[in-house]
Amino acid sequence: MRQFPLFQRQYSHYMHILCLTLLLVTIGICMVYSASYVWANYMYGDPFYFVKRQMFFLMLGFIGMLFVSKIHYQYWRQHVYVLFIVSFILLLIVLVPGIGMVRGGARSWIGVGIFSIQPAEFIKLALILFLAHYYAIRKKQRHLSFKHFLQPLIIVLLIFVIIMLQPDFGTGLVIVLTSLCVMFITGLRLTYYVIFSIFGMVGLTGLIISAPYRLKRITSFLNPWEDPLGDGFQIIQSLYAIGPGQLVGVGYLKSVQKYFYLPEPQTDFIFAIIAEEFGLIGATVVIIIFFLLFREGMIVALKTRDDFARYVVFGIMAMIAIQVMINICVVIGLLPVTGITLPFLSYGGSSLMMTLISIGIVLNISYNISY
Repeated sequence: MRQFPLFQRQYSHYMHILCLTLLLVTIGICMVYSASYVWANYMYGDPFYFVKRQMFFLMLGFIGMLFVSKIHYQYWRQHVYVLFIVSFILLLIVLVPGIGMVRGGARSWIGVGIFSIQPAEFIKLALILFLAHYYAIRKKQRHLSFKHFLQPLIIVLLIFVIIMLQPDFGTGLVIVLTSLCVMFITGLRLTYYVIFSIFGMVGLTGLIISAPYRLKRITSFLNPWEDPLGDGFQIIQSLYAIGPGQLVGVGYLKSVQKYFYLPEPQTDFIFAIIAEEFGLIGATVVIIIFFLLFREGMIVALKTRDDFARYVVFGIMAMIAIQVMINICVVIGLLPVTGITLPFLSYGGSSLMMTLISIGIVLNISYNISY
């Protein structure tokens, strides 16, 4: 009888996270169809082309999420090095000509039949698990010093460099920011982050200057009308989608911008179609759902007494939150275009599948909270 209230609390967090996730993927499937059916019908003669592929990966991701949610999270800690090494090897294989697939100028995918996977999505989760394991051990053994900041940071930056060779700055940025968030909650001194920020800004400036297309993205961000048919095209068309949406939107399936104005709206700019069809109210509801999911995750992270579990949950929630914030800021013109998808909603099999599997780990931890 004494365990019943405990079960209720565990089950409450579990169900809240599960229901919010299901709500987001349901919205995602509906919006992928709405945003893509015009382009899919024109390119492939099948208006359901993209949504069928998304449904396939959704089923795989959902099965993976439920499967992972039944495996005790300590299992992943026992195999963290294997998971990390395999993910790292896949990331390297992408760079091999003939194996890695080039899309939009980036070699970020490995072809598997008619489908493809993006190894960078796998390394996101593997790195979170690795960092959580590393700091959970070090925190019990001794006081964290600069060495414990520098050692994992070298690994993170190595992964960032490999991803930049593809090149995929958006994914690399998410990985670095997520890793820093995990490292921050371990109790490392704030001075270390100040030092890294200084060198990071210098390095970021160098990356922007070294690649003309990145510099063009910055200038088009500051003034998209300077090149309205080139680098400023996407953000201008995105704003054209958001504007007519006003308060309640033009209605589901009634978007105008998806008619070959906004390029591939089912991917990075799907939030613009949401804002166009459902207006400010619809866009706000989506943001609130993401916030509630993040809140539930933070509650789970704060309640668990296991350092490894806390770091894993916080890392996964930080990864999702960072992607949401960057994606939405890009769509509404507050950040330069980075190519980051909106979790659960944007079209993309690897992203959807790995995000759902990550949620599966959070679900298991939420059920095994030690009060």
